[in-house]
Amino acid sequence: MTAHPPEPSAYARLGQAGARSPLVVAVPHAGRHYPPEMLAAARLPQSALETIEDRHADLLVADAVQAGAVAIVARMARAYVDLNRDEREIDPVLLGERAAAGTWLTSPKVAGGLGAIPSRIAAGGTVWARRFDAEEIEARMTAAHRPYHAAIGQAMDEAVAVHGIAILIDCHSMPPLAGRGAHARLVVGDRHGRSAEPRFVAAAIDAAKREGLTVARNHPYAGGHTLDRHGNPREGRHAIQIELDRSLYLDAQLRMPTEGLSRARRIIAAIALALEDEARGTLLAAE
Repeated sequence: MTAHPPEPSAYARLGQAGARSPLVVAVPHAGRHYPPEMLAAARLPQSALETIEDRHADLLVADAVQAGAVAIVARMARAYVDLNRDEREIDPVLLGERAAAGTWLTSPKVAGGLGAIPSRIAAGGTVWARRFDAEEIEARMTAAHRPYHAAIGQAMDEAVAVHGIAILIDCHSMPPLAGRGAHARLVVGDRHGRSAEPRFVAAAIDAAKREGLTVARNHPYAGGHTLDRHGNPREGRHAIQIELDRSLYLDAQLRMPTEGLSRARRIIAAIALALEDEARGTLLAAE
C-alpha cells in the first residue's frame, strides 16, 4: 500500500494571537492543494482546474499581517469547494439519485457552473467525470467549508471582544478588466451597501486611489457568501471584498509572481491600515 502524506488543514491562520488589530483578512480562492481522490473524480487535468484559482492571492496579505491583521488563508483548491458560496449552492447536474432529494439552492453562480462545487469552467467545460452522492458533498463541506468560515467567525469575535468592532477584507484577484467595459485595477464590493458602513468602503477606495489605482465599487464584483455571512454592520461587523487585477503581480500568462508582488502587497496593506484607522477613529469618538 502506498503511503500518502497527511492532508493539510483547511486553512492557515496567520498573524499574532490577541487581536492586535480589528482587521481580519480572508483569502478563499488561492488554495493549491488538490487531493488525489478529487483529481481521480475529475474529467479535467489539474492544470485546467488551476485556472479558477485566484492565483497566488495568498501572497498578497503578508504586509497586512505584518502590520497586525489576522489572515485566514484557504489551503484547499477552489475546484474542491468554493468557500465564497453557500454550501447548499450545488448544481443539480452534480447530484446522484440519493443526493437529489436534498435542500439545494439555485443562484446565477450555480447556473454558470460555479457553485459550491464547480461543475463547469471556461478552460475545458464539464469538470467531473461522475456525479456525487450526499455523503461526498457533506465530506467536502466538513473538511473545508465549515472550518474555514468558523475560523473567520472566531477571528472576528476576537476582534469585537478586544476592539468593539471587526473589519473583514475578503481578498481576491481578478483577470484584467480592460475590454470588458471597465478599466478598474481594483474593485471594492460591499453587497451594494449591505455588508459594511459606507465610510469603510470610502476609506478602502481612497486608500487604493492613493496607491495610484483606478477603482470601481460593486461592478462587476459586489461580493458573495463571505460578505453575506460575516458582514453585519449593526453588530459592528463590517465586511468588504477586494478584487485586485492579477496582472499587477503575475506574469503575462497570469501564472507566476513578478516583481509587482511587492507593490500589490503594499496596496492591500494600505487598504487594511486605512480601514483600521477608520475603525479606531470611531472608537476614540465613542470614548
